[in-house]
Amino acid sequence: MKKEFTIPNIEKILLNEDTWIHLGNVVLRVIIIFILSSIVVRFGKRIIKHVFLVREKSPLTYSERRHTTLMKLLQNILTNVVYFTAIIAILSVFDINVTGLLAGAGIVGLAVGFGAQSLVKDIITGFFIVFEDQFAVGDQVQIGSATGTVEEIGLRTTKVKSYTGELHTIPNGSISVVVNFSIYNSKALIDVSVAYETNMEELEKSIERFLQALPIKYEELVKSPTYLGVQSFSSSEIVIRIAAETKPMQQSGIARNIRRDLIEFLEQEGIKIP
Repeated sequence: MKKEFTIPNIEKILLNEDTWIHLGNVVLRVIIIFILSSIVVRFGKRIIKHVFLVREKSPLTYSERRHTTLMKLLQNILTNVVYFTAIIAILSVFDINVTGLLAGAGIVGLAVGFGAQSLVKDIITGFFIVFEDQFAVGDQVQIGSATGTVEEIGLRTTKVKSYTGELHTIPNGSISVVVNFSIYNSKALIDVSVAYETNMEELEKSIERFLQALPIKYEELVKSPTYLGVQSFSSSEIVIRIAAETKPMQQSGIARNIRRDLIEFLEQEGIKIP
């Protein structure tokens, strides 16, 4: 047996024209498989995106959040299926018994099935998250200790980008409680202090006039803010409170803007601010 691997025999194999022709055919077929896989993935993603764009233009109602999530999920599934098929095809090119390999993989899969329960749980939970519309790509959520924007919902994991830039990758199977800030409108509470001797009747009339003009200025507002009245007081000041209903997750910016505008308005009205 050792004589078959001697240097003369190796040189004979390397100098054999049939060897190089076979090797060239194998390399060429592998390259073609990779190119075809990339083309299928690229055009498949475009077709999926086009289908959802056509759906958006239809007269039927639709959820943009849900469409974005489903589109990305289907694109991920397409990519995984195509490249898995490409790997099987490449193995066949190298004359590897794919059928026997898959059968062996099935036996191994049964052997490690109990160890893969978490993987199966992640995938099943991922499907329920998407089809129950618990949250979608672009939503502001809190999952465990992670709070931020949903970047991606995959078959196994969900990625949440925090407001400070960290990316949290969370196994779907570990998601038990989700706080979704993007489903319903948000509420901003604005407190402003005025001098204790302020005429409250005149103050209320001025604030009501100020609040009526805000929806024209800020499109994030759902309706005109509401003057709630006196929140607290002390010997030198009275704290008044205003409530504003905003579009989801817009309350912080609106609160800052209204507080700034209100202070300027009160100064113009001659109302003292401590």
